[in-house]
Amino acid sequence: MEDPDKKTEIVLLACGCFNPITNMHLRLFELAKDYFHETGKYKVIKGIISPVGDAYKKKGLISADHRVTMAKLATKTSDWVEVDDWESCQSEWLETVKVLRHHQQRLSSPDPTNSPQHALPLTKPGRKRKHEPNRHDPIKKKNQSPDIKNVPQVKLLCGSDLLESFGIPNLWKLEDITEILQNHGLVCISRIGNSTQKFIYESDVLWKYKNNIHLVEEWITNDISSTKIRRALRRGQSIRYLVPDVVWAYIEKNNLYSPESEDRNAGVVLAPLQKNISDSKN
Repeated sequence: MEDPDKKTEIVLLACGCFNPITNMHLRLFELAKDYFHETGKYKVIKGIISPVGDAYKKKGLISADHRVTMAKLATKTSDWVEVDDWESCQSEWLETVKVLRHHQQRLSSPDPTNSPQHALPLTKPGRKRKHEPNRHDPIKKKNQSPDIKNVPQVKLLCGSDLLESFGIPNLWKLEDITEILQNHGLVCISRIGNSTQKFIYESDVLWKYKNNIHLVEEWITNDISSTKIRRALRRGQSIRYLVPDVVWAYIEKNNLYSPESEDRNAGVVLAPLQKNISDSKN
């Protein structure tokens, strides 16, 4: 007989560019953790930051090595949020749903060393991992076996901008959105007065799985974004206290952001748009 007081364990996964990581990125984890713990039904056991790989081809996206290093520096003092560079090491861009599957499968693995409590130490900042082309884990379509009990649930943590990007033509596949919502769930941090609920109402697929979308209101407003950070750096303005001090020092030391870096991938079609448009023609 199941213990009615037993809480569902959750792992929060944030995917994105982190170009660079900001204090707001870190706040998302704390806000989501407070939300789940206040329900009395869940226990957040781990947070994972997964920077996208260079093959994403977004304009102004600097090297994944730098973005992963900054994320690791930013989370060095956290006792529950860490950085995973599996996604960033892939030679090809990966759909977010595949990253979710990867981490859910690791948790579901009978190998105890794959569990959050037995995770291997993270690579030290600045140390590069050897890139292996197409190093994809075997992916099963139905990754949550019904006979595996008490496996922590991996939920996608995001801001309202990611949720609303579901409506951008060719950026997401409908089947990927459905799998994310049905098999994992979404934790969306939204600002007060945001139109997120209206967006969910107007989307049939989001409405269908609305009970698996957790909306967390951000009462202490924070408008920091990576885009604004890069703009300030290009203009020679200070970004101190907008990013962790160790990240600010790393950016200064390596002179990471400039007008030249912002032009990187200029004119290149974003990887998901390129892939999804190509697939729709075949």
